[in-house]
Amino acid sequence: MSPSLLDEAFAHHVWATLRLIDTCLSLTPEQLKAAVPGTYGSILETAHHLVEADTYYLAHLTSDPAREIDSGGMGLREPRAEMGADERTWIELLATDLDPDAVVTDVDEEGYRRDASMGIRMAQAIHHGTDHRSQICSALTKLGLEPPLIDVWAFGVQTGRVVEVPPTSSH
Repeated sequence: MSPSLLDEAFAHHVWATLRLIDTCLSLTPEQLKAAVPGTYGSILETAHHLVEADTYYLAHLTSDPAREIDSGGMGLREPRAEMGADERTWIELLATDLDPDAVVTDVDEEGYRRDASMGIRMAQAIHHGTDHRSQICSALTKLGLEPPLIDVWAFGVQTGRVVEVPPTSSH
């Protein structure tokens, strides 16, 4: 089966999350508590939420409830390892014959039921990751730290999917 157009998007999603977590592994406990007003929460809380949501999406998309994690009490190494496992699951899922219109139902812990198409759920996973990675980068910047380059172009260059050729000098 040929790759899907979503393969690159999810490869970036996992790569950017892992790269950001790797940057945060060197932070002090006090720095991990940093938050920016208007964002999800502290760096640590947001990283946990980001990975927990990823496992939640995969649990429902694969019909495997064991995919979900509860990161309460974890540092960053455990969620990082889970994101690595998510990468394999995203690859396996994308290799199947997905119907973008197939409706997937989930019921959260409060009993709230959500029916949404596979396409909407995939878009949500990508959007959610981008949104919260951006929030963590804002918190790093507030701490006076340089966030890692995690945009799609940086991913493309690092993985050889993008080749940048600087202009030649005419001197």
